[in-house]
Amino acid sequence: MSEMGTELLNADVRAQIDVEVAKYPAEQKQSAVMAALRIAQDANGGWLPTEVMDAVADYLEMPAIAVYEVATFYSMYELKPVGRNKICVCTNISCLLRGSDEVVAHLHGKLGIGLGETTADGKVTLKEVECLGACANAPVAQIGHKYHENLTPDSIDAILAGLE
Repeated sequence: MSEMGTELLNADVRAQIDVEVAKYPAEQKQSAVMAALRIAQDANGGWLPTEVMDAVADYLEMPAIAVYEVATFYSMYELKPVGRNKICVCTNISCLLRGSDEVVAHLHGKLGIGLGETTADGKVTLKEVECLGACANAPVAQIGHKYHENLTPDSIDAILAGLE
């Protein structure tokens, strides 16, 4: 691994990636790319600049383009800076039928931003996602690693008030 890659993926990040790599046969360490990108993104303020993706590719001994393909395909990876809190609202059919359009409208009104935008203070990014897999409790949003289900304007207001 290059010296620059070592700086971009500190010892703690590399140790976390190593835990994921150990789950696969030694000759298939690239299989840990999704977990490695998640770990690197979390350590980099919630997004993946090209240099960080290059460091992941270097560490997993795989072509950088293969890492870019993964990072651009899945919606959980961010290729530009995001707010300190990323609110991912499911707008798929189950959530839509149970009011996700109203959730998005309420968030837009409260935050003054649309989907894919970040508040001027950098506190919140609002993102549309296809499915969070919690259809029975729609409408649903994910903030960090926590799901918020059966959303209403009142519950959204409470969630927003609790954000740092």
